[in-house]
Amino acid sequence: MQITSRLSLTNWLASQGLTGLPEPELLRGFCERCRAEGLALSRGLVVIDTLHPIYEGRAFRWSDTPSNESDVVEYGSTAEGDAAKNWRRSVFYHLLEHGHDEMVIDLADAPSLDFSQIGDLAEHGHRHFLAFVHRFGESGALGQMDCLYSYWTTRRDDGFTEAELAALRDLVPVLGLAIKSAQQVDIVRTLGRVYLGRDASEQVLRGRISRGVTERINAVLWYSDLRGSTGISESIGPDEIIPFLNDYAQAVIDAIHEAGGDVLKLIGDGVLAMFWGEDMADARRAALRAEHLFRKNIAALNARRAAEGRPTTSAYIGLHVGQVFYGNIGSEDRLDFTVVGPTVNEVSRIASMSRSVDRELLASSEFYKGLDATGRRYLVSTGRYALRGIGRAQDLYTLDPDVDASEPVTGSYERYLAN
Repeated sequence: MQITSRLSLTNWLASQGLTGLPEPELLRGFCERCRAEGLALSRGLVVIDTLHPIYEGRAFRWSDTPSNESDVVEYGSTAEGDAAKNWRRSVFYHLLEHGHDEMVIDLADAPSLDFSQIGDLAEHGHRHFLAFVHRFGESGALGQMDCLYSYWTTRRDDGFTEAELAALRDLVPVLGLAIKSAQQVDIVRTLGRVYLGRDASEQVLRGRISRGVTERINAVLWYSDLRGSTGISESIGPDEIIPFLNDYAQAVIDAIHEAGGDVLKLIGDGVLAMFWGEDMADARRAALRAEHLFRKNIAALNARRAAEGRPTTSAYIGLHVGQVFYGNIGSEDRLDFTVVGPTVNEVSRIASMSRSVDRELLASSEFYKGLDATGRRYLVSTGRYALRGIGRAQDLYTLDPDVDASEPVTGSYERYLAN
């Protein structure tokens, strides 16, 4: 590959990396441009670890022939089981263990080498194999993302030429820099969603990061906490407490997200969430849909935990509607993107009142009054209460017992929620 071609490809990688071209497109564009310049690549694989609560990293693949394999693979932990065995047999592991940066293999020798995957490459007609490990410096690492792995193959019987190997040594680091840049953006978005919530993360990433920048919105607030969690935590071993909390948090958060809500904060075993939009009647119905989904999640979770001989519980849920301030609250160097206002205090008091009246769901008068006529038919008053710290008394509502006891009513309620 001529020097002018290398410069052209380097410029393309830099410009597309800056514009945010997705990783698979970066890899495909790189390989196709190499081939157009006479460097007969037949396959490319780039692997980079990431910072994600589920996945350890991602692999991006390109091939010169059509196939059914995905061009993106997200992989879990390689620390144990078959994944660990495969990792320790990989060329990349060998390079790391021996402190090398690259390895060239004639794939005709694949049967005599105990490396994973290269046998399959030879069987599919690839003839020459080049692997790289590009390490990041200490300040360039992020979590487990401390290097970039890649391999490249050709089908030519005489393999890569020395000039082609030199070209790849020059060009792959530039591709790696573009892919690393894209991964860092993805990591920021992932961390935002995981720790701030979906909408709050998008608000922050759009630039709303100044202290005191808030907006006044109408929202349906959800506050839930677990029944008897303190007693259960005291009765189980320390190593069971976190799995217990995680199981029930998953049941709550999955239901809220499926119904279109945003989880704002986890407070011990409590969850603060909101539902909002132009039509507040729809937001109210979405909150009821989330509560219904949560009860289904709880039933499945409790059946599984009971079969395992592990303690089970449920949750109290309070629903309320009102104006809140939504945005950045805190100090100059520690902000929280959340909601504040009297409505937030009131919804937590309503959830606490659930214990006193022995109802797993309580909704405020404001919530009830804003439902359409059909929705109001499924709620009944539990009485009028003065909430602690709140001056005015109000009626609190719960689901009509017939929703659970009568199959026709249950079906009607589910159709209402799904509308």
